[in-house]
Amino acid sequence: MAEEKLFSPKLSDLEMSEKHRASGIAPICSCFQSQYENKAFNELSLHSEAQNTDCDAWAMLTALVENAASRGAEEFSPGRQMPSELWSQIITLPASISKLTSVRKLYLYGSHLVRIPPEIGNMANLEELDLYTSYRLHWMPFEVVRCLRLAKTRFSTRSLYGNYKHRPPFPRLNTPDSRSNTDPTNCSVCRRQLGPDSTAQAWISLRVGTDALPLLANLCSDDCIRRLPTPARGYVDHPHTGGLGLIQPSREFTPPNMMPV
Repeated sequence: MAEEKLFSPKLSDLEMSEKHRASGIAPICSCFQSQYENKAFNELSLHSEAQNTDCDAWAMLTALVENAASRGAEEFSPGRQMPSELWSQIITLPASISKLTSVRKLYLYGSHLVRIPPEIGNMANLEELDLYTSYRLHWMPFEVVRCLRLAKTRFSTRSLYGNYKHRPPFPRLNTPDSRSNTDPTNCSVCRRQLGPDSTAQAWISLRVGTDALPLLANLCSDDCIRRLPTPARGYVDHPHTGGLGLIQPSREFTPPNMMPV
């Protein structure tokens, strides 16, 4: 019997795709349009939109988190439980996802998320993270590396900063916009509280689960920058602050899991 593929299409995928078709609401982003038109990239910026926390969608999402936490749920898939018109209003997750310590699978297929909070690092039992077709999500917080059991991931690779297929640029960090966008409170490495003027930001590409992901780290010192792990092979080989001037590896790079045997 042939070995089952890691992420073959699932009933939940078909269900979410049908919801998108029926509602006419699907995640769309033009940040990487240049890679499909064979044009040079302009400077990219982090998505700056803020989450409306006073809307019905946010109230429903936070209630779903609390319910999943109280039940000790092993799977959390809010997009399947929320109407499309409400799910499409969610562009981040609440910090309360830190309570989801029993969740093994986080299913966010086809989301409109533009950022994930660092509290994902507290999901100690997370084994599977699915963000496929979440085309507006281009990076992850460094804290996801704390999910030591995370073995399976699924992302839309072409939507990630620095992806090996097109090498789109990374947004420039250590700017007022990048700091306000992430609004960090603790160092990504040592977890100490960050002061208002003591935060340094860095990009680093690491293997997380089955993907190499661009991770954004908020750091309190040069020592914590030095403590960052070695980047994934085939990506920028040091922590960096992004920008158009960054030299990335060739687009001809083939990830290890795609090399011919």
